[in-house]
Amino acid sequence: MEWEEAKDVRRDILEILKVLKFPYIKPSRIFCFRTNGSKSRSYARIWAMPKIFQRALSIESAYVIEVLSKHYDKLDEDNKKKVLIHELLHIPKNFSGALLPHRSRSRHLGSLANKLFKEYKNSL
Repeated sequence: MEWEEAKDVRRDILEILKVLKFPYIKPSRIFCFRTNGSKSRSYARIWAMPKIFQRALSIESAYVIEVLSKHYDKLDEDNKKKVLIHELLHIPKNFSGALLPHRSRSRHLGSLANKLFKEYKNSL
């Protein structure tokens, strides 16, 4: 598997954060990579830095958004943004290094991602 920094994804994330106003997300602690060679069927994944590693390494929480080139790069720009919004929604409001699940009693991440994408498009 090959990993490379994804500056285009980083640029899109920063744009999304400006438009949608996720005040709890620290853009400087979001890192973006593109992978080639994964067998996953996902378009993207988000990786967290668990608390135990944060304490052991004396670092603050961070997240890595990985896009899987094989699938993500084929998407049009709107669907790429929707995928990135979806990944950002996994980050909890306390920016702790944990990840939120797709479903809880009070929310469904897919539905919320679609709603926020419409809000994003209307704000442009």
